[in-house]
Formats: sequence, structure tokens, C-alpha cells
Amino acid sequence: MTLEKFEYDNKIVRNFAIATMVWGIVAMLVGLLAALQLPFPAFNFDSHATFGRVRPLHTNAVVFAFVGNAMFMGIYYSLQRLLKARMYSDVLSKIHLWGWQLIIVSAAITLPLGFNSSKEYAELEWPIDIAITLVWVVFGINLFGTILKRRERHLYVAIWFYIATVVTVAVLHIVNSMALPVSMFKSYSVYAGVQDALVQWWYGHNAVAFFLTTPFLGLMYYFVPKAANRPVYSYRLSIIHFWALIFLYIWAGPHHLLYTALPDWAQSLGVVFSVMLIAPSWGGMINGLLTLRGAWDRVRDNVELKFFVVAITAYGMSTFEGPLLSLKSVNAIAHYTDWIVGHVHIGGMGWNGFLIFGTLYWLIPKIYGTQLWSKKLAGFHFWIGTMGIMFYAIPLYFAGFTQHFMWKEFTPDGVLRYPNFLETVVQILPMYKLRALGGSLYLIGAITMVYNLVKTAYAGKLIANEAAEAAALEKNYVEHPGSHWHRWIERKPLQMLVWSLIVILIGGAIEIIPTFMVKSNVPTIASVKPYTPLELLGRDIYVREGCNTCHSQMVRPFRFETERYGEYSKPGEFVYDHPFLWGSKRTGPDLQREGGRYPDSWHYNHMEDPRIMSPGSMMPPYAHLIEDDLDTNLLGAKIRAMQKLGVPYPQNYDGVAGKDLMKQANTITNNLSKDGIKVMSNKEIIAMIAYLQRLGTDIKGEKTIAKN
Repeated sequence: MTLEKFEYDNKIVRNFAIATMVWGIVAMLVGLLAALQLPFPAFNFDSHATFGRVRPLHTNAVVFAFVGNAMFMGIYYSLQRLLKARMYSDVLSKIHLWGWQLIIVSAAITLPLGFNSSKEYAELEWPIDIAITLVWVVFGINLFGTILKRRERHLYVAIWFYIATVVTVAVLHIVNSMALPVSMFKSYSVYAGVQDALVQWWYGHNAVAFFLTTPFLGLMYYFVPKAANRPVYSYRLSIIHFWALIFLYIWAGPHHLLYTALPDWAQSLGVVFSVMLIAPSWGGMINGLLTLRGAWDRVRDNVELKFFVVAITAYGMSTFEGPLLSLKSVNAIAHYTDWIVGHVHIGGMGWNGFLIFGTLYWLIPKIYGTQLWSKKLAGFHFWIGTMGIMFYAIPLYFAGFTQHFMWKEFTPDGVLRYPNFLETVVQILPMYKLRALGGSLYLIGAITMVYNLVKTAYAGKLIANEAAEAAALEKNYVEHPGSHWHRWIERKPLQMLVWSLIVILIGGAIEIIPTFMVKSNVPTIASVKPYTPLELLGRDIYVREGCNTCHSQMVRPFRFETERYGEYSKPGEFVYDHPFLWGSKRTGPDLQREGGRYPDSWHYNHMEDPRIMSPGSMMPPYAHLIEDDLDTNLLGAKIRAMQKLGVPYPQNYDGVAGKDLMKQANTITNNLSKDGIKVMSNKEIIAMIAYLQRLGTDIKGEKTIAKN
């Protein structure tokens, strides 16, 4: 047997590792800023750095910059060794690396500027979405090209997860990002209301599944056995884990929309499949932990194994809690509270963060041909990072329960005990301060790691092209009789790709297609009309400022919500909402029935300085809306875009919309003038007031309003 000599590309791995560490620190700093802005509103120091703009910047930096670069780092390192082949193309590797960094920089610039589609984990506007698609295709070609030129016939379990990730993320991103451009940095989702919500959370939940989970399970299956010097505990369990996970996960998105205007049948499907997810998820956790059997004595002295143990444990915790939260009785307590934020960060900080840290501690010394510079610093990082997670998450669980029970408490006379939403906010401020402390500890640990790994790199020298040799892939291979039935898939990457695609499309198609095709799923309401031109521009400002990160627009059918906010929300109310704005967290009160609740002057003063109208509020001031002129240059294009999306504005309305806008603006200006407030009609604050005063007014006083 002739051995072929070749070289592994460690330079691309090193570059992604550097990007992981740099963007990781940036993402954590932005997250710390967001955490401080809640208990200390003074940290909203600029109109471009308010919580509504910082929060999506933080989530995108964590998910796509920190975790994304780490994913590519781990895949590029492990794939070459599992396939005994250099990456398919060094040029494609470089395009992938720098293209991804350019996308991250674009996000870092556009999100603070307010270019925001409002879709959670998918806030970036359409030109960047196209760039993501192109770079992802480059990554996919490089990955599959490497698989096709491999010297190892068998595709190890980690590679199955990589293939499923590439295929599914592409489908999720393309479907959810469908939008109609209005300008270079403004677009409207092609979906509206209920349909937009379903597509978004089909994407949002499965972005967690196939960007934050499946590729990292692949990395777990590679790096944990490597670090422990043990084989994976059960290969058969990994087969069940893989196929069950990717089939079940894709159905679970609707559990983010329980008790909302989403049809009950879709909610029920989300619950059923979410509960079933416990089995494959815990199967993966058990497989990971039991791989360390016989190696537990090494965990005490091996820092990467410590990180891996906590990471896998956090994976088990979050994948038990996720199905638990999908139960309607539990979701009624947790949804819109800080419990959800704590749950998400157990997964993000524990599972993703600690698996990344452990991988870096194992990988950097390997590619630099040296030993870790300081085990003591690594140990310090482990303990302060673990304490950071605890100080972050535990207070948020307390905050979540506090919020829910205060929201729902009634007096013996049958009225809400805490009718003022701000009373519930004041109670959880100490918990927000502890959350900021936890984030600070976690950040200190990450900075310590970066210092340790930089010193490690300087102590060695990068093995940029690591020499290796292996036999060429055997041609005309014949499967041995009696081989496991799964071998015919494991050794044929095209079949793995096709079957993975089929498995993930089933659930999405069954949930999404009927919601679009069956009219009774979104019954129309005769009194619901399109937004006026001024309200439409006000809604765009609302999205730009990220108001939906703190305020929901979905009154659920609970007595404590209808008593506090008004009539519960109906599917037909949102048919002209491109995009939907139901929200996922109530840092402030729900706004679905805000229209007409307060006079125009109240909204003006509240936006100028929230603490004037609501002492103790943590809302940022929006005084710049009073000074900034309303941009009407795109009004005609926006009206035409809405018409293309099915909004029934009159024909040629784009030509006269400006007159209607000024008429309504002058009415609001006159109302403000009566209360002693002098402001020009062409200011952004006028459009914002118009939008807020419209919310929920279409169905006020109506009881039976739906028609099929």
C-alpha cells in the first residue's frame, strides 16, 4: 500500500481562532454594556448606543462572530484530519475567512445606525443577507470538495453534523430572509403577521439548533475523545442521536409562540416535538459524558476536559429546560420574562462558550507545537467563568418568577395588585445588577484566556503546513457482508446530504405551507385597515430604534393580561404588519392596545425623558426624535412596496400619500400645541406618536369581528 504525502492547513485554523478570540471579547463587552443599561439608564449614552440598538448588536456578535468563527475553526481543523486531506481550496478558505469578517464588520456598522429588519437573530438588512448566502456557499463548496477528495472512506459522526449544518442553515437563512427592498438599507419582509411570526421562529429556533447546536455536537464528538484519549462511548447511540435530532428539531419553532395569535394546531405541533427532543438531546449528552469513562481522574489535571464537562452538562440542562418551557403551563409563566434570558445564556455561555474555550485550550498548543503557557491561569479562567454563568443565570430565574407572579397577582377584590407595570420593573433591578456582575466575571475569564493563549503562541511556532501521510481512497470498494445498515449512508456524502435535506424539510413544510395556503388560519377582520403614511413611517422608526426588543405587541388570552392591556390579540389584526412585532421579552409593558390610552403630549414627554412620566423607568431617552427631521424621501417607494406585498392602498396612492401624511402630522402638532408643546410637523417624534396612537385601535369595542 502506497502512502501519499500531504499537508494540513493550520494557518486557516489559526486565523479563525484569532477571529474567535477577538470577536468574543467584543461580543462580551457589548453584552456587558447592554446588561448595565437596564439597571443604569445613564449607560444609554448616545442615540446610536441605546439598548434597542445594542441588544441586536450583542446577539449578532455572539452568534455569528464569536460562535460562528469558532465553529469554522473547529470544522477546518477536525475535517482535514477526519478525512486525511487538506481543505479542498486554500483560496476558498481565505475567501470564507475574510468574507465572514467583512459581514461581521458590516453588522457592527449598520446595526448601531438603525438598519434593522427587527427579526431576531436575523436583523441584518438584505445586502448583508445576500453576502451571508454567498460566503456560506463558499464554505459549503470547500467542505464538500474536501469530502469528495478524502482519503478516508468512512464519514465519522462529526462530519454528519457538519453536513446537516451546511444544508439546514442555508435553507433557514434563504426562507426567512425573503424581503422586498425599498432602498439599499431598507426592506420589508415578504411575510406578514402570523405567517411572518411562524417563519421567523421556525428560523429562530432552528438557528439555535443548526448554528449553535449541531456543529458543536460535531466538535464535541471530535475534540472530547481527542482530549480524553478515549473512543466515543457509543457509535450506535450517535446514529440515533443524529437522525432523531435533526428530524425533531425542525418542528419545534412554534413553541416560541404559545398563547399567541398563531393557530392552535401549529402551537400543539411545536409542543409535541419539543417534548420529544429530550430523548435525542440527552442521548448526545450521555454519549459525551460517558466518553470520559475511565478518564475522570484526568479531568482534575486537564483544563480542557473541565471546560468540556461543564459544556456538555450545560447542554443537557438547556435541552431539558427547552422542552420544559414548551409545555403550555410552564410557558405561561416563563414567556416574556427574564427566565427565557437566563435559559438562553445557560446554552450560550455554558454550552457554546465553554466548549469553545476547551477547544481553544486544546487546539492552540497543538498547532504551535508547544505546551499551554499557564495551567494556573486556565484553571482561574474555568472557575471565574463558571461563577460568571451562575451569577448571570440564577438571578434571571428569580427575576422571571418575580415578574410573572407580580404580573398575574390580583387583590381579594379582583383587581390587579400591581396595575403599574413599573412596579414589577423596580423589584428586579437588584437581579439585573447581579446579572451584570456575572457577565463581568465571564468577560474577565475570557480576557485571561486570550492572554494565556497569546503567551502560548509566542512560546511556540505555528506549524502552518503540518505534514501528514495516508493511503489513497480505495477504488471499487465492496462493502463487507454483515456490515451495519448505516454504512451505506456513512460512506456516501451525497446520500448523507440528500437525506439530511429531506429530513429537515418535512417538519418545516408541514407547519409553514398550511399557514399560508389555508385562509381560515388567519381570518380577516373587516375593521383592520392599512397604516396611514405617517403611521407607516412611525413604525419604521420604531423598528429602527429596536423598541420591539423591550416591548411586545401580543396580548395573550389570560385574565391578568386582558385586565392590564385590553382585548386579547387576534390573527387578523396583523395582516398588514411587514414585519410582525410580537416581541419575545417584556422589559416594558405590552403596547398592542397602546392607541388612545394616553394623550399625544404624554407620548411626547415620555419619549423626551421617560423618567418625567414614569419615575424609575429604565427606558432610554429618545430626545433626538424631537430634533431630527422625518425622512419622507422614500415614502412613495414604501407605499409601492407595500402594495406589491398585498397591502390594499388605493391605486396611485404613492403620489398623494405625502398630503395625507402632512394632514395627520398637523393634527398631532395642533394637539401638542394645546398642551403647551411647540414642535414642527416634520419631526420624527410626530410619526412615532402617530404609530403608537394607532396600535390596537382597529378592533376597539368589537367582540365578534372575524369573518372567514
